[in-house]
Amino acid sequence: MSLTTILAGMSHALDLTEGHPRGHAERACRIGQALARVIGLDVQSQYDLVHATLLKDAGCSSNALRVYELFGGPEHGVKRAVWERDWRKFGEQLRYALQWTERGGSPVRRFRKLASLAATGPHGARELFQIRCARGAEIARQIGCAPHVAQAIHDMDEHWDGGGHPRGLRGEEIPLLARIMGLSQVMEIFWGIGGPAGAIGVARTRATTWFSPDLVRAAESLATDTSLWEDLFAPDLVSRILAQMPDAQDVPIDDARLDQVASAFALIIDGKSPYTFDHSTRVADYAVSIGTRLSMDAEQLRRLRRAGLVHDLGKLTVPNSILEHPGKLDDEQWRIVREHPSFTYDVLARVPVLEELALDAASHHERMDGRGYHRGLPGGQLSVTARILAVADVMDALAADRPYRGGMSPDKVLGILTADSGTHFCPSCVDACSTDLIASASAAA
Repeated sequence: MSLTTILAGMSHALDLTEGHPRGHAERACRIGQALARVIGLDVQSQYDLVHATLLKDAGCSSNALRVYELFGGPEHGVKRAVWERDWRKFGEQLRYALQWTERGGSPVRRFRKLASLAATGPHGARELFQIRCARGAEIARQIGCAPHVAQAIHDMDEHWDGGGHPRGLRGEEIPLLARIMGLSQVMEIFWGIGGPAGAIGVARTRATTWFSPDLVRAAESLATDTSLWEDLFAPDLVSRILAQMPDAQDVPIDDARLDQVASAFALIIDGKSPYTFDHSTRVADYAVSIGTRLSMDAEQLRRLRRAGLVHDLGKLTVPNSILEHPGKLDDEQWRIVREHPSFTYDVLARVPVLEELALDAASHHERMDGRGYHRGLPGGQLSVTARILAVADVMDALAADRPYRGGMSPDKVLGILTADSGTHFCPSCVDACSTDLIASASAAA
């Protein structure tokens, strides 16, 4: 098992949260590798750069709610667009605010939101970066990254002239890995807009302000590096990233490290909303309890726990305007919610080792009668793992508080599960539940 390939696959979930086209982190990683080669970065630092870049957006979900509160509307476009403008210039700030604040809302709602946004001043932007950067570093440490790698993730949005966030570092106070990542991610975004010329152009435009002059010169030398720009289109980009690593070696990952990765991504998933805080961890715990009562062996339980931890990866695509909605969802909102298991499947199917969990994890909203989503599979086509996750997911959802209601009592939760046994839920899985198991869900929530 390879840490790089696993992080590369999981980075697609982070791309979705930030509103980037899928593969953004992988492409930024490849650009970073090219910059590292030009400046002669040492071997260990090249490994660290790869892993840091793939994890650079690990804190992305933690500020999603605050972005929604400040700007209104779906937050994914708001987050992507901030990199497309030099947000430090007043004119660009104004155009950005006018374009994205309460987008699609009435003139009155837009005016009120713009006034509220203006009142936050520079503190509002700093706050968003502080939330994101701190959580990203925390996630990296949980996965087992070295302290300096976590620090680079924390500091990647600092600017050469001291105008960045969250600490206002200047020049070489900014860790070298952070400087490379900061340039690489912006170059990737402008490569998507204007090709290699766009990538080199933004580096030149923001030299001495956002980016180190030395790194910009290194970027300029990549203009004729056809292999780099061709790689960014490659469907096998991960293998090409591995080939660029010194000695074509990679950090191996064992079961314990893989469990750390799954747990860290559960934190990322649940960080989008206070109403889903620790949801994935609780679902994993309840699923293991049910599986234990169904006599699953240790390896099956470990697999079940991992599936529970990552079952809601696709929720990262659901805007907070929907997650925080206090009433009944309209048809379009419900359509978006119903799509999230398909994104869970798409991301996990790309990840070595975790790909075997993809279908089970993405089937947590399927029903025994075939009326679930996203595939509409009947019970006969659902594995025991998928059936357990369906019960565990609903059990926690009912026991926990939601924007539209408070958490239900264990007796009421068990009553709903029992009433839907055989149609919605697998009878054996429901029989393995009890009020004491559900009470633990209520207490944890």
